[in-house]
Amino acid sequence: MDTIPPPLLDRMDTISLSGYTEQEKLGIAKRYLVPKQIENHGLQAGRIAIPDKTLRLVVREYTREAGVRGLERRIADVCRKAARLVAEGQEGRISVSERRVRTWLGPRRFNGEARRRTTDAGVATGLAYTATGGDILFVEAQAYPGKGKLTITGQLGEVMQESAQAALSWVRSHSGGLGLPEDWFAEHDVHLHVPAGAVPKDGPSAGITMATAIASLVRDKPVAEDLGMTGELTLTGRVLPIGGVREKALAAQRAGLRRIVLPRENEPDLGELPAETRRELEFLLVDSIEEALGVAFNGGAAGVGSPVTTEERTS
Repeated sequence: MDTIPPPLLDRMDTISLSGYTEQEKLGIAKRYLVPKQIENHGLQAGRIAIPDKTLRLVVREYTREAGVRGLERRIADVCRKAARLVAEGQEGRISVSERRVRTWLGPRRFNGEARRRTTDAGVATGLAYTATGGDILFVEAQAYPGKGKLTITGQLGEVMQESAQAALSWVRSHSGGLGLPEDWFAEHDVHLHVPAGAVPKDGPSAGITMATAIASLVRDKPVAEDLGMTGELTLTGRVLPIGGVREKALAAQRAGLRRIVLPRENEPDLGELPAETRRELEFLLVDSIEEALGVAFNGGAAGVGSPVTTEERTS
């Protein structure tokens, strides 16, 4: 919507379409995509069987998207391989097992990337809202001898660069509470990078992720591998609400994360999430960056009080 002039946008009703859950993708595939591709490839419905567990494997390991276009392409690949077997004279029903899918589609494309990349100190997993739905992003921090200079790379917009400055300022001003030598920043420069440099990124919601990555670097302690986070950070350490909670939660679910740090003011948005997503993810609501750091490094023991899950607040 950035290309629409504000006066024109003000006269429009905006309808946002959220991404599909895994269960919704399976339903769409079984009812529509599989029958369509079977017909397109000249197969009889009874000649090929694609079980639910095989479709789930394709969704998890060969696609990562808000919609189902990529899923339909992978199903078309499977049907094309099956059509070749029929053309070569194979008799009987062709059952597409998980092993057969891996042979036909090749090595898995997505598998626990968040867990692999957050095993080192200085890396935190954030959640982003893009034009194609929610996505995860990684914030990487590195240090080298210097005098406290901050370098920012990854094609970040002005708002996101300002968030990086605020994150560094907060960590520097609270270095004592983080157990850092007072002269650490006076002797080191910090490089903050968000990979996928060819993709423009902007917005304030990565503030707490950036602060966590910097704190992880200077403390030489990795962030919890199953944790994603989103929230705008102020210089006083407050965590402000953000948009796109549903899309970000679905992205975290697709990426295999188990816990999400959210601003407490976004608690009403949790009611819009699918029941499946609420069951699979634990939502940790925080008011301050101290609470977020407590979750990231101590599993919930924050410096100014532990975050509260939605279940605890209800009870």
